[in-house]
Amino acid sequence: MEVQQFNYDNKTVKYFILATLIWGAVALIVGLLIALQLAFPSFNLGIEYTTFGRTRPLHTNAVIFAFIGNAMFAGIYYSLQRVLKARLFNDVLSKIHFWGWQLIIVLAALTLLTGYTSGKEYAELEWPIDLLIAVIWVTFGWNMIGTILKRRIKHIYASVWWYLATFLGVAVLHIVNSIEIPFSLLKSYPVYAGAQDAVVQWWYGHNAVAFFLTTPWLGLMYYFLPKASNRPIYSYQLSIVHFWTLIFLYMWSGPHHLLYQALPDWVQALGVTFSIMLIAPSWGGMINGLLTLRGAWDKVRDNAELKFMVVALTAYGMATFEGPMMALKSVNAISHFTDWTIAHTHIAGMGWNGGLIFGMLYWLVPKLFRTPLYSKKLANTHFWIATLGILLFAIPLYWAAITQWLMLREYTPNGLLAYPNFLETTTQIMPMYHARILGGLLFFAGFLMFFYNIVKTIQAGSLVDDEATEAPVLIDSSARKYGESFHRLIERKGVIFAVLVFIALAIGGAVEIIPMLKIESNIPRIASVTPYTPLELAGRDIYVSNGCYNCHSQQVRPLRWETDRYGEYSKIGEFVYDHPFQWGSRRTGPDLARAGYVGSSTYKTAIWHYNHFTKPKEINPQTIMPAYPWLAKNTVDLGQIPVKIRVMQTLGVPYPRDYDQKAVADYRAQAQQIVAELKTSGVEIAADKEVIAMIAYLHKLGRDISPASQKK
Repeated sequence: MEVQQFNYDNKTVKYFILATLIWGAVALIVGLLIALQLAFPSFNLGIEYTTFGRTRPLHTNAVIFAFIGNAMFAGIYYSLQRVLKARLFNDVLSKIHFWGWQLIIVLAALTLLTGYTSGKEYAELEWPIDLLIAVIWVTFGWNMIGTILKRRIKHIYASVWWYLATFLGVAVLHIVNSIEIPFSLLKSYPVYAGAQDAVVQWWYGHNAVAFFLTTPWLGLMYYFLPKASNRPIYSYQLSIVHFWTLIFLYMWSGPHHLLYQALPDWVQALGVTFSIMLIAPSWGGMINGLLTLRGAWDKVRDNAELKFMVVALTAYGMATFEGPMMALKSVNAISHFTDWTIAHTHIAGMGWNGGLIFGMLYWLVPKLFRTPLYSKKLANTHFWIATLGILLFAIPLYWAAITQWLMLREYTPNGLLAYPNFLETTTQIMPMYHARILGGLLFFAGFLMFFYNIVKTIQAGSLVDDEATEAPVLIDSSARKYGESFHRLIERKGVIFAVLVFIALAIGGAVEIIPMLKIESNIPRIASVTPYTPLELAGRDIYVSNGCYNCHSQQVRPLRWETDRYGEYSKIGEFVYDHPFQWGSRRTGPDLARAGYVGSSTYKTAIWHYNHFTKPKEINPQTIMPAYPWLAKNTVDLGQIPVKIRVMQTLGVPYPRDYDQKAVADYRAQAQQIVAELKTSGVEIAADKEVIAMIAYLHKLGRDISPASQKK
């Protein structure tokens, strides 16, 4: 048998490991900052660029795409070469991928802090960066698929199945969710509106968790867990069932983020049904991983990398049981808009992804740099501190969620809300926010130990950039072998395998999204709902820019304690002109869906809003909202107003023909009315200031829908 000599590319793997260390530190520092901001608002620092609304999406993007993303690429590129017995397809593509990904991260940080955001969770980056992400992601896929095609192994190992699903899944999700029309160099409006945008976004958002934070890490688990334990994977058959059922079912589950909301019941029902079904394949994968360690528990006791992997699998099992439970309507009524969701995501992020990253790198770095780990004792200390940190972080948030939910739905014997002021519930859970900070500090302390341990290991070792190895030449016929199963056959057929994966991925999204876009009866119109005026549209853009959606929802669910507190429940036809939708996913402050209805409990005057933005502590000393004094100083660029109107017309918003030519005049006229109202309260301000537009937008919310009690 002919044997070929070739070299593994270790240099690219090293670069991604170093990036993981750097961005991991940044992501956790920003995470600590936003935890402090919620407990102690002074940590917003009084600067426009460091408010919670700007730093919170920076934290999520840094954790997901910078820390976890770089670690993912390091693990994939290391394992891919070794299970395929082939060098990465192209060195130039590897360099473009690495440096392009780091450029995306830097651009994301700069744009998010300066207020350039699409306002869509996990997809906040604006259109030029979206295009760059597409280019770099295709570069990654090109490099990976090219490596698969030139492999020296007949059958594609289970890890590579997950890597292929990751590439195809993220590509589909990113492209569909990022269709937008620019109105400036760094700003755009999504083509979807209201409920359509919500369905597409949470199809993306839920499956970004699936195909960026789950599927690649399952592939890495299937490689690194057997390597670290020196045990074969427990069940090949179970890995097949795990893979195909998971990638098929996940794509249907996104609507469980939108239960009790302005969405057709059939969409919500699909989301619930497929979410419950996800328990089986998810736990199948967890069991496959844990049973791989049968007979190796003595190694687990002594090795930090295996302990981290066990915690990772345990957290994966917890999160993938809890997620489907939260998709049940009765549970979702409690968990949604509360800190339960935050605790759930951090169990997965800190436990599942973090645990696998730490375990993988504690095993990989010594192998790559050909030296023992600098300190096993330090690694074991890191394990216990990190695990304790996760518990101290998550448990107070579960406690906070239940506490707040109970308070929000409590009534007096007279049938009135016991806590009509939302802020009463926020102040009650402040001790839990303080405890959360302690948990975050412990986890960060553990990360610093990990950082030090890995750096010292790298310094003590030596990396061979081009590691020499050899493997027999692949000899394979296209004919099906006698007795060969169908799955073993397609494991030899990389292209066919990829096509089947794509089909499995595409079905769920197509069934849920296409009817929402094409069948008008899914979104009945409401005659009284009118498009935003130029001033209101500008205010909405400022609202999105400042990340207000991170703390406020605009969706009243048909639950008694919500309608009694906020007013008439939300209708699907209210949001047909909303590009993007703003339904929110966490209420740190009250819902704003009816903020503009005069006579409602949520309506506030122009001077109240002005004071609330510029000096919120004077409105309520217990508030945790930061001040936004720059809204009274920053000027709206009126030159963009006609362009925005034209883009909205392209998106189907029924402004009159040639309205863009008079839009600025209408802007000024409406702004002058608010200026005059503020003047009667002693505030003199120019009509083109951002605060005027924000007030106009808040006064628009819910104004087109009368409460049920007012209908004739």
